[in-house]
Amino acid sequence: MTLNEYQELAMATAIFPTDMGVVYPAIGLAGETGEVAEKVKKMLRDHAGVLDDKMRHDIALELGDVMWYVAAMARALNYSLDDVARLNVEKINSRQQRHMLHGDGDNR
Repeated sequence: MTLNEYQELAMATAIFPTDMGVVYPAIGLAGETGEVAEKVKKMLRDHAGVLDDKMRHDIALELGDVMWYVAAMARALNYSLDDVARLNVEKINSRQQRHMLHGDGDNR
């Protein structure tokens, strides 16, 4: 499955008002990212940092929710997921070529 195919399939399940623009997906993305962090925290707290198969699966499911909201936010911005991925690779490759992978700020 390509990223764009995923985005199309995922957005077939979107039930939030499209007039919410990027607001609804941004809030959902923050929440789902927090759920990923919670799973990792519980791995540290309850499992001595050991990542077992169930925890890996549970985290993967939460990452899927993160992807859903990324797809929704990209759509609200009129970008495909392929576009977002390409833009990101171009950005990080540029940083690498300029020896700017380390440091602070968006415009390195």
